[in-house]
Amino acid sequence: MHRRRRTALVLTAAIAAAAPLLTACGNDAHPGAAAVVGGQRITVSQLENRVNEVRSAQRAAVPDDAQYEQVVASTSSLTRDTLHNMVLDRVLHRAAQDEGISVTRKEIQRMRAGLEQQAGGAKGLEAAWLQKYGIAPARLDDNLRLQLEAQKLASRLGTDTTQPAFWKALSKASEELHVDLNPRYGSWDVQKSSRVDAKTPWVRDVSTAGGQPLTA
Repeated sequence: MHRRRRTALVLTAAIAAAAPLLTACGNDAHPGAAAVVGGQRITVSQLENRVNEVRSAQRAAVPDDAQYEQVVASTSSLTRDTLHNMVLDRVLHRAAQDEGISVTRKEIQRMRAGLEQQAGGAKGLEAAWLQKYGIAPARLDDNLRLQLEAQKLASRLGTDTTQPAFWKALSKASEELHVDLNPRYGSWDVQKSSRVDAKTPWVRDVSTAGGQPLTA
């Protein structure tokens, strides 16, 4: 909070790392799995629960039926976007671990306090994250941990999150984890550390108080 920090997580940026495209093995190999990351399954049920969290929060925020239908229509790719985020969370966490990086609860609270100050309070921040990035209020702290890991990883590498060195680290982590998506959700591009054809609703600049506004 004493100096301006800028974390730009531009997930659609291409990096110059040479890595193959890893495609999914399919339902027969991993029945009931939306994805397998590092040998651990993200089940379809877990994915649906995460999506339902967002839908429930959206419904609570927009009680009018017609307006809610518009929100649902505007976030029609929510399931695939959510899976993308769930996989990327694990990839980024692995990349941070590889560099000996950790994030404390106090650091998350400090970032959240700064963002709440910008957003006009806790409810304002939760509403902004939900509306702009499809992050349910219950998952906000998890997402801030992700932002801090990215910020620290970029700093450790002497770069920022838009540069090839950062994305090369994510590519390496993707390879280590052998990311495998159910074909119904697309496939995982190791080079870009992104689901093929995935939109990235949590692309944003995250700053502490006094930094950039909450805009994508």
